[in-house]
Amino acid sequence: MTETRTPFPDPARLRDGHGAKWTAVDDDVIPAWVADMDLGVPEQVKNKIECTLRRGDLGYPFWRAVDPVVQAFSDRMRDQYGWEPETGDTRVFSDLIQILQVVIEYATQPGDAVALHVPTYPPFLAAIERAGRRIIPLPLDRDDNGWSIDIERHRQIFRDERPGLFILVNPHNPTGKIFRRDELTALADLAVSHNVPVLSDEIHADLTFDGRRHIPFASLDSGVADLVITATSATKAFNLAGIRCAVAHIGHSAVADALDRAPLDFFGTPSIMSRLATVAAWRESAAWQRRTMEVLERNRRRITDWAQTHPEIGYVEPEATYLSWLDFSETTIGRDPAGIILEKGRVQLSPGEDFTQLTDLDTSSYARLNFATTPDNLDTVLSRIDKVLDC
Repeated sequence: MTETRTPFPDPARLRDGHGAKWTAVDDDVIPAWVADMDLGVPEQVKNKIECTLRRGDLGYPFWRAVDPVVQAFSDRMRDQYGWEPETGDTRVFSDLIQILQVVIEYATQPGDAVALHVPTYPPFLAAIERAGRRIIPLPLDRDDNGWSIDIERHRQIFRDERPGLFILVNPHNPTGKIFRRDELTALADLAVSHNVPVLSDEIHADLTFDGRRHIPFASLDSGVADLVITATSATKAFNLAGIRCAVAHIGHSAVADALDRAPLDFFGTPSIMSRLATVAAWRESAAWQRRTMEVLERNRRRITDWAQTHPEIGYVEPEATYLSWLDFSETTIGRDPAGIILEKGRVQLSPGEDFTQLTDLDTSSYARLNFATTPDNLDTVLSRIDKVLDC
């Protein structure tokens, strides 16, 4: 089936909608913060939603056989990444944050340590704190070759802190790092040696550049697979952030058993519409996603070229995601880059300090830029930042 390209949404239409990215800012502000795209949605997803509405099929979801989201997830993992998860170990949730909160509650106890690479997605840090667990930041190191991990430092932290849960975000938000196989193997050995369950957030797996291929953490070997809860969704790669449908493959038997004992309706359930939209994205929207990746790649190169004209900005080109993690510490706005760019340039970036909140690490000189927008809009964003830096 040939898929026509959906035109880029008009910014005026985006401001007139209900998406937080465009409506939670003033009318003269260009949003480049919250991680969803300005690039439309797949035609097949729209058709599936419209067909569901025409049928009036908005009752309680039920399928006699395997949930279509679970089957689509299993097929996609096999076809895209060579991993064959067990359908019986896969559950459907509303979103990644819900999965995180559930795993924290069932894999750890209040006061336990939760280790994860920091900087990281701010709601993860907030969720750990809310649950009464201790955040144990694992460092990411930046050098001329990009972002890396010091596995010996990781081993020392695991020995000292004895975490009850390890959260791996791969590809990583906000740095855009893809963990290499040798790094993943070393982290897997660490988890196995300490018998630590792992929540592997792989929501950005389909957003990789330069021919890089995502490696599911649970696919490394059977030893670590028994410790891993893999969480993912179609929402990032197919621009469905508000559809509220995510998947968790639960290889860790203790967490799976605890979920089996939980009340049936304790977690709620995604709707028929969100399930069918997810299946349409994963099964029918590959052409749309490829074309969208072409736009993202052009935008990524545009930011790299722009950053080269600002050697004072610390920048590592992301290997995945549509997010650029920019260090303004050597600029005149390093004390509060996101705040000053918003005030003087009327561009909303994500403040760097949010990504190390509740820890002793300081990333207040950073800001995260979402480049999943039209090339023209990105040019305007960068020109406004230029003017702020030139002041």
